[in-house]
Amino acid sequence: MKLTIVLSAVIGLVSTVQGIWLDTNNVTNLKEVSAIFAEGLLDYYDGNEYGGTIGMFTWPYYWWEAGGAWGSLIDYTYYMENDTFVPLIKQALEYQTGDDLNYIPLNQSTTEGNDDQGFWGLAVMAATEKNFSNPDNKDKHWLALTQAVFNTMTARWDHKECHGGLRWQIFQWNSGYDYKNSVSNGCLFNIGARLARYTSNDTYMEWAEKVWDWMYGIGLLTEGEHWYVYDGVTVGGNCTDITKLQWSYNQALMLSGCAFLYNYTEDEMWYNRTMRLLSGAQVFFKDDIMYEAACQGSNNCNQDQRSFKAYFSRLLGLTSVMVLDTEPVITEWLVASANAAAKNSCTGGSDWHTCGLNWQNGTWDGYYGLGEQMCALEVVTNLRVHDLPPPYTANNGGSSKGNPAGGYAVTNTNSSPLNLDKGDTAGASIITVIIAASLVGSGVWLIL
Repeated sequence: MKLTIVLSAVIGLVSTVQGIWLDTNNVTNLKEVSAIFAEGLLDYYDGNEYGGTIGMFTWPYYWWEAGGAWGSLIDYTYYMENDTFVPLIKQALEYQTGDDLNYIPLNQSTTEGNDDQGFWGLAVMAATEKNFSNPDNKDKHWLALTQAVFNTMTARWDHKECHGGLRWQIFQWNSGYDYKNSVSNGCLFNIGARLARYTSNDTYMEWAEKVWDWMYGIGLLTEGEHWYVYDGVTVGGNCTDITKLQWSYNQALMLSGCAFLYNYTEDEMWYNRTMRLLSGAQVFFKDDIMYEAACQGSNNCNQDQRSFKAYFSRLLGLTSVMVLDTEPVITEWLVASANAAAKNSCTGGSDWHTCGLNWQNGTWDGYYGLGEQMCALEVVTNLRVHDLPPPYTANNGGSSKGNPAGGYAVTNTNSSPLNLDKGDTAGASIITVIIAASLVGSGVWLIL
């Protein structure tokens, strides 16, 4: 870990036997523990070093996860009332916007997926709602950037296959273009719901409703006492080939989006959907402790999946603020999970507070990385969601300037597919092959 951590915090909080001491009712302690986790997250950042790229984390962490990590640091800054990393966060969020200010930077412009762009959109949406310090350039204000992401994503809504929905990939030559996944559509739903609440512009709400209706109609959302979110649908064959795999971040994107819409509209329909998705979220807990059900039990989570609990914690926290009836159960989950992470899991490495994946394990499980640090950071910082003002709106304290037409201009994401040979496509296919092998190997399918 970095030497900038206050030594007294390390000495006082860390024990090789007992892990990190966490008092979930002590604000000072929460700030000290989260500072350790935030510093640990930044151990994986080399953007300001020679050979690094501003906003990007070390290999093997992809661009989308960098967006997730900056979102975690925005949460840390706000909930822990610590502006130490504000310049670093602003620099990263501004640098990666791309020439067209829509988070399609040149270095990602041929490989970027809709979900990748969506995670940077979620980061700047959070910056908007938390009144995070805006860039001097009004064209780069967080609200304007969020609107640009939203606009470019809606422009890709695909009516030709499956009667709508976003594809996983933006570009036709990328493996996964024939798959419409819940995370891409969930990002659009979530951002639309939050923009509706922030701006009071019902056009955003209409888009959120459109995404929900499509996901429900195609079979990605179950119906009943417990609602679940399936992973995606393959294009072709009447779009009936549903991958019935469940991930915590998909559940949370839809859950918190419904909560924002209920907070905005007070429509009982969104309240009921919130509560049923919350009930379904129980599948991601064992003894009230968070876990990634589809891969963790078989020790088969890949690099991406090891970060999912971070977004789950973040969006659970927001849900508990938007719909107060959810607060008791969500707080119970977050407290139990934070205690388990700090005391059981974050005991590894030569520093004795490297965080692992399995929080039920009783000790560090040998896993480490950006995702593990993000998960621990988010579950602790979100214990303070009710201590700070709720997400701001333009009519209630929000300061970020918008551009409703942002993002429409320019970045060409509708290019004709390249004529690739087998050698060219091998690299693009490797991710899909790895994921497929992972799923077969684990044998863990949640079909509910």
